[in-house]
Amino acid sequence: MPMKYVTTRPQWFQLLQDEIKDKSTLKIGLVNLDDVWFFDYVGLHGAENVETLDVKFPKVSDKIKWKDLFPEWIDENEVSAKPTCPEIPMPVFQEYEELNVVVAKVPCTHVGVGSRDGFRLQVNLVVANLLVRSGGWNKNRPVYAVFIGDCGPMQEIFRCEDMLLHEENLWVYKPELEKLKQKILMPVGSCQLARPLAEQEQESGKSNSISALDKTFDKPREAYVTVLHSSEAYVCGAIALAQSIIQTNSTRDLVLLADDSISPKSLHGLIAAGWKIKKIKRIRSPHAPKNAYNEWNYSKLRIWQLVEYNKVIFIDSDFIVFKNIDQFFSYPELSAAGNDGYIFNSGVMIIEPSKCKFQTLMNKRFEVGSYNGGDQGFLNEVFVWWHRWPTKLNTLKIFGNSSYHDLPDDSYTVHYLGLKPWTCYEDYDCNWDKVESQIFASDSAHARWWKVYKKMPMELREYCALTPEMDARIIKWRRKAKKANFSDGHWRIQVNDSRRLSY
Repeated sequence: MPMKYVTTRPQWFQLLQDEIKDKSTLKIGLVNLDDVWFFDYVGLHGAENVETLDVKFPKVSDKIKWKDLFPEWIDENEVSAKPTCPEIPMPVFQEYEELNVVVAKVPCTHVGVGSRDGFRLQVNLVVANLLVRSGGWNKNRPVYAVFIGDCGPMQEIFRCEDMLLHEENLWVYKPELEKLKQKILMPVGSCQLARPLAEQEQESGKSNSISALDKTFDKPREAYVTVLHSSEAYVCGAIALAQSIIQTNSTRDLVLLADDSISPKSLHGLIAAGWKIKKIKRIRSPHAPKNAYNEWNYSKLRIWQLVEYNKVIFIDSDFIVFKNIDQFFSYPELSAAGNDGYIFNSGVMIIEPSKCKFQTLMNKRFEVGSYNGGDQGFLNEVFVWWHRWPTKLNTLKIFGNSSYHDLPDDSYTVHYLGLKPWTCYEDYDCNWDKVESQIFASDSAHARWWKVYKKMPMELREYCALTPEMDARIIKWRRKAKKANFSDGHWRIQVNDSRRLSY
């Protein structure tokens, strides 16, 4: 779409004049555009009390690709070297600290969310830094951003709640500076581990510089959240998840979103386990085949509707938490562990609920694709800029071709891929019984799930009962493993699981 040039005083400029009533001169920083282009585009030739400054910075190198900013793997433990990120040049900010407005022309490789472009990211980060430095640190005064271009600003950095105006290819924001500050203190990509805000502030020397803003966040509303929909297969998992979080002495709320497939009896058990229940209508995944395992897992988008909370950490219901992870609420949206390539794993992630963001996600779900047909593929196209959590916060129970199947001792959580512990015997991980499932087998991970189970009250254990169908399946595959003489020998184990006597 070509730019639309105007000849009358634009609405957005009048809006800013109304907002900034006490300024005799409006100081506007221009990012990725010059005076001539700006005044021609907005029709402000001859406008009084307007001063523009060309914000200068070197363009990020074309040699830096998205995979350099978001590598599949980094040395989190710094065994060989401390991970570093490619340089994304910034302006000399001291030259632009008295701006009222920053106007930026957004580079656009293609229209729509999800553009993985280094220059686009650079322009958005330049704007964010200018705003925080002009209005935030040691000043606490309102500042505004105006974005021009078909692609618009990156929603991962500029929140829809802060948008004052959107008309055609122009957006006006009045950002909440404390939220924006959290973003610019993060690494430029997942090329480095994100660190808690307090550490980032201390390093930057800005730890107490927005004290007036900080007062708003003295008592943040935070919760752990999971979702159950379409069947009751994960009710036991959700009960164990809640109990595991409680066993770490967490102080946060536990919220479970449940659709109509969850029976009153199961809801009673989930409440007894510690969950606050919120009923939802499930959301179909438009890119998943009918009856696929992930057909309805866009229901996860409902977590953005929990606006009674400032932040929530979502955890899939086939996880167990081993160590207290309340500290990770200090990170901004969207923080998660890496997965493959430049994508994050949506099994554990922090998000900031928002009505307008939920609506944006719902509007985009048909036009934005998903590499796996499910929520993880979709969310990675919407949130292309994210912050890396350590892998131990989302330890995947998968071991590939390795003969070593023990869980790392420092894991905060584990994601129980494959056959779930409650569908196996307590005595051993039944993933050993099937060739295609052995990559998910781990005696140490299995034992840690049952450790949580054994601490659960007896009235909760009944929701993890072994059904005749489960028992028949295990017996069938144990026989096959014996016939094949699997070398791991788990088929030889004498089973003493007391749940076999409960039906």
